[in-house]
Amino acid sequence: METPDLDTDNESPPAKTRKLHEKKSESPAPSNISIKSDQSLPVPWNFKAADSSIPHSVLQKAGERTEKMITDTGHDPESVAVNEFQEKFKLNLTKKFQCLHGAIINPGNQTLLSEIYTELYITEGDCGEVNNEHEVRQIEAASRRTATEETPIKCNDIFKPFSEQDEPIRTVLTKGVAGIGKTVSVQKFILDWAEGKANQDIHLIFPLSFRELNLMKDQKLSLMELLHVCFKETKETEMSSLKKVLFIFDGLDECRFPLDFQNTVRVSDVTESASVPVLLINLIKGNLLPSALIWITSRPAAADQIPSECVHRVTEVQGFNDTQKEEYFRKRISDQSLANNIITHLKSLRSLYIMCHIPVFCWISATVLERMLSEAESGEIPKTLTQMYTHFLIIQTNIIRDKYSKKLESVVQMLLKLGQLAFQQLKKGNLIFYEEDLRECGIDEREVAVYSGVCTQIFKEESGLHQSKVYCFVHLSVQELLAALYVHLTFMMEQRNVLTQNQVSEQEIKENIISDVHKSAVDQALGSQTGQLDLFLRFLLGFSLESNQKLLHKLIIQTGSSYQSIEETVQYIKKKISEDLPTEKSINLFCCLNELGDNSVEEIQHYLKSGKQSELSYSQWSALVFVLLTSAQEVEEFDLSKYTSTEKVTEAVLLKVMPVIAASRKAIIRCESLGVKSWSALASVLSSETSNLRELHLTAKTLDLTRTDIKESEVKCLSAVLENPYCKLETLRMCNCGVSVEGCAALTLALRSNPSHLRGLNLSYNLLGDSGVKSLSAVLENPHCKLETLNSAYGSGPFAVTEYFAAHGSSGAA
Repeated sequence: METPDLDTDNESPPAKTRKLHEKKSESPAPSNISIKSDQSLPVPWNFKAADSSIPHSVLQKAGERTEKMITDTGHDPESVAVNEFQEKFKLNLTKKFQCLHGAIINPGNQTLLSEIYTELYITEGDCGEVNNEHEVRQIEAASRRTATEETPIKCNDIFKPFSEQDEPIRTVLTKGVAGIGKTVSVQKFILDWAEGKANQDIHLIFPLSFRELNLMKDQKLSLMELLHVCFKETKETEMSSLKKVLFIFDGLDECRFPLDFQNTVRVSDVTESASVPVLLINLIKGNLLPSALIWITSRPAAADQIPSECVHRVTEVQGFNDTQKEEYFRKRISDQSLANNIITHLKSLRSLYIMCHIPVFCWISATVLERMLSEAESGEIPKTLTQMYTHFLIIQTNIIRDKYSKKLESVVQMLLKLGQLAFQQLKKGNLIFYEEDLRECGIDEREVAVYSGVCTQIFKEESGLHQSKVYCFVHLSVQELLAALYVHLTFMMEQRNVLTQNQVSEQEIKENIISDVHKSAVDQALGSQTGQLDLFLRFLLGFSLESNQKLLHKLIIQTGSSYQSIEETVQYIKKKISEDLPTEKSINLFCCLNELGDNSVEEIQHYLKSGKQSELSYSQWSALVFVLLTSAQEVEEFDLSKYTSTEKVTEAVLLKVMPVIAASRKAIIRCESLGVKSWSALASVLSSETSNLRELHLTAKTLDLTRTDIKESEVKCLSAVLENPYCKLETLRMCNCGVSVEGCAALTLALRSNPSHLRGLNLSYNLLGDSGVKSLSAVLENPHCKLETLNSAYGSGPFAVTEYFAAHGSSGAA
């Protein structure tokens, strides 16, 4: 597969390569061996003598590949040397990536990736708007999307065009929430390449994580020097004859240096020194090595750091679909009867089963439920996130207790230190930490061996470049859990609210109650634009339940106050829900009420079952949205008139239910209820890549051909949405909405300029005029137009449409 040459220099890449060779030949005799002459041939790589940690089968296959390469190249010295270098490089990558990173399956034992790997669901995406919702909310939204509406793509095929007509793909951006499997996908891609199973047209793969590159951000070096530092094998040979290489930059969201694509100096020579950020930008732009492939992974909130014009394909790791969830548990749990019990339990709890889209959560659930559902354990089976994670924490701290009981400080102190680190970095939005971050929380490097060695599941330590260390919790949710535990324990033991910055007197400290801490947390979570404290809030409130505090007693012996009333917290949350909150915020508050054991949504569930219409309060509308969005069934059709009388539908109500409209396959809206804000919100829904809406009916209460409910500007707004390539609307019905000739012209222009997904358009009982109908008919002549039905009854000149469909064998109605 040829890649596009994005270099705009006058000098071609081969010319630059010659300059590089000339420059090197002028220097003193190099310590590394060149592969440009027979005398420089390295000794054939001895596969039998390779590192014993590499399986014999891998070594044998590598040897067979090299023998075949030597035969195929006819003993050409240069080709043989390059091939041997490649095989040595592949063996080193195999050694590094054959085991699951972090060893999070069996502590102390290496787990081969091939034994536990379950294929992830990856889809073709786009560079749409940045989603600032908490990632758990994004997972919940993704779980509602129908698989048939997305284009699945296998991990090993991400650089392959869908057809021969498609443009070559040079740069791929892969998005996905924390723990969804981006890094494991990268690992599997590399391992399959190194073992000769896929993508053998790629000569070399250079995997570079941003958490390691952060350690080099202030250094100045050339691209070749950067590769020599990161991949020591490259010092031994020239790589100029390797035409196709792949750079993988994993974890863009962990980048701690700015990427200024607009004002960065141009670098096109691989021997020219520059800072690491400058080298990265020029690689991504194609100024450096324009034939190289680039793969970048990122959490969604950070993905927009890469300009869309630099990206040829966007993919999204959706994690496990329902089939893959079950496959994972059956691979992970050897006792198939127990595996089935775990699957059944999780399926019975919607919030937990949704979280199983995240592979790390599957592992946490398997770790906990394997013990809880076995005969050896007893107690209440976890039904909430807080319960599941608290059990997980108990299991992991018991591992530490068993091995380090004599050397370790109290578990309380350990959890407080880890919790303080988690809390401070969570507020900063950091998922990775460095030694200075640990020191700020009083964590000694010697203690890290305890936290990251035996208890890898809670805290991971990774060797970076130059033997530096990078630290992180195994998943964002574990960091959020420990942050919440720190806030909770600090109050219970010291009566101190760490969420407030103000200095308070000793008397005020004594007067603090747990609801004061909860109110501070609720306010801060509601004030966060990114939702980064949403799950933290759920955990913090969950810890205040008596049942969960009894669980915590297995970890620690608390001092100070014990079980305090949470009724004040519940009432405070309900008060906030009744205010004009963004829908995603009110949804999280309902999830918090669930964690507190409150049954506020039951009245809405009874209301829905009754089938009666009534006037709902603002907080009841919020509860309705929560119930509809968290139900196990997909919302096939959402018609507001089923829930309340038409007269009660205001623009405020429409704005409140807009997330339900986005999640529905079909929505029916009375056009007289739409105002400026709701039109804008509806346009955002239609143009969102996450929207499920495929059929929109805008209707009126009475038949009146003189109506002008929909203004020309609003029709133009809707028409502009149809031009948006992300709009997937298939059916639009605007009956008796007062669409004029001018509005019809706007729709015509939208369909002509960018044929959309629209297959059915109903404009019955509008004032289209003969010219409007004829202009719509002309659009149908466009061979790319997907419109199958066009209704224009009671408008002038319907026969032009009828005649068109008769001639083309499609269906039309007049």
